[in-house]
Amino acid sequence: MTVQMEFWQLLTLLLAFFGFVAGSAKVLFSQIDRRLNERFAALEAARQMADSAMQATLNRHAEEEQKVVTRLQALDRDFMQWKAELPLQYVRREDYVRGQTVLEAKMDALYNKLEVVQMKGQR
Repeated sequence: MTVQMEFWQLLTLLLAFFGFVAGSAKVLFSQIDRRLNERFAALEAARQMADSAMQATLNRHAEEEQKVVTRLQALDRDFMQWKAELPLQYVRREDYVRGQTVLEAKMDALYNKLEVVQMKGQR
């Protein structure tokens, strides 16, 4: 059994085969392209969601930091006010000792005068 084909028939058969291969490749590449577009769209949506979540987290941290700064400033102001009022409310040890020494010296002098007056009164 022999199959005889003319050149034009062989050429037509080859062109049909290559046309089928090209059409199949085009369909395959269009499906790949569509899937890639879907995947990129999903990735872009995920990136945007992550970006908005990160932005919200950063904003929350910035607000918390501002609250901490405000509290620290209030604490610093209260501490400075306390330091300013401290000398008015408390006496330093050295000042107390000096004042007490002066009072004791005056009481000793008064005692000496009373002693002298008592001795004169006994005679």
